[in-house]
Amino acid sequence: MPVTVAIIGAGPSGFYTADVLLKSGLDYSIDIIDRIPAPYGLIRYGVAPDHQTTKNVSRAFEKTALRDEVQYFGNVELGRDVTLDELKSFYDVVVLAVGARLDKRLGIPGEDLKGVYGSVEFVNWYNGHPDCWNLDPDLNVDSAVVVGNGNVAIDVARVLVKNRQEMAHSDLPEYAVAAIEASQLSDVYMCGRRGPVEAKFTNVELREMGELEICTPVIDPAILSDEVTGEWSDRDRRLREKNLGTLKGFAEIEPGDRPKRVHFQFFSSPVEILGDERVEAVRFERTRLEDGRTVGTGEHFEIPCGLVVAAIGSQSEAVDGVPFDDQQGIVVNTDGWVGDNVYAVGWVMRGSTGVISTNRNDAVQVADQIGEKFPEGSKPGRSALESLLAERKIRRVSFEDWKSIEAVEIANAPEGAPRRKFVSIEEMLGALS
Repeated sequence: MPVTVAIIGAGPSGFYTADVLLKSGLDYSIDIIDRIPAPYGLIRYGVAPDHQTTKNVSRAFEKTALRDEVQYFGNVELGRDVTLDELKSFYDVVVLAVGARLDKRLGIPGEDLKGVYGSVEFVNWYNGHPDCWNLDPDLNVDSAVVVGNGNVAIDVARVLVKNRQEMAHSDLPEYAVAAIEASQLSDVYMCGRRGPVEAKFTNVELREMGELEICTPVIDPAILSDEVTGEWSDRDRRLREKNLGTLKGFAEIEPGDRPKRVHFQFFSSPVEILGDERVEAVRFERTRLEDGRTVGTGEHFEIPCGLVVAAIGSQSEAVDGVPFDDQQGIVVNTDGWVGDNVYAVGWVMRGSTGVISTNRNDAVQVADQIGEKFPEGSKPGRSALESLLAERKIRRVSFEDWKSIEAVEIANAPEGAPRRKFVSIEEMLGALS
């Protein structure tokens, strides 16, 4: 009898886990469960809409979903439609792959003012996520501050300053295209506590900022060191040397008649967001590095702005019935094992670090444990879940259903675009009827 596995979450960590289990040579029956109809999680809703090559990993995930041993249960939410205890009783193994959909907070005064967003909700907005498509941020501002010096911060800044033509081959929803096109935004300040050498963006993403049609990258050459110093691995040193070279190139770019600018603001730690009802400025303290640590200098300055996006990371949401570490924002686990027949992979296991493929390492680690502990199955799995959903009249979206929804998105795509996303669950289900 196959080992029955329920994977909660249809993002990269969930699909990698299914793939590794199937390639182990053992007998598995796998059901991938997600709370929205569309699969792929971070690939569909987290990767920047103008980075379609990165989204191509979904093709490998589709092959996994089409395996005979796998079924997809979209539009089925843990806690709303089925409980964890019920899944534990139905399946030999339950794997939590729910990602990290909550923004980390800055922890400073003023961050609850209107016009202040976390990067998760803002990125979900311009990616057409059902949770955030109606966020409706006011982009009719002169300047914006993006807090963070990683790839997500660069993505947010880049999307805000690209024109319609530059986004023509993306799957940016029309409501976001129209809002950005109508915006008077001219200056975006990308601010980080550490220096240019310590920034976490990769060089491919950084170089893009020098290739925009209507925007110029701006940086003070005085803060750029001559060389990369400090203790780094060979790989990290090469990356930082490339970034430093790219930033030096930015310092030499003439703006010409380009109307927008992205300012790279380093050694700047936000201490307060200013305004009455909505954000009017961000107050920063200048910082410096001492023995690899960031310390404040006591010198402060302000950047006027009408929009703030904090790109400082994300954390997972607590799962009912599972011990949760509120400080780290992850479920309590030992190398992925949570307790009983429950495991965790990806960001809910270790935090929101690494790149998409990093999640495969978690899948391998957990799959090895499952193979050792569950040589054969003893629980019904899929049939029990299907009976429960039918009894509760839950509209489950199968992978065949998803392919029908996707076909309509592709058929509705503007010229050059890969698709026109349905941005609400109602729209997706409507496409099936």
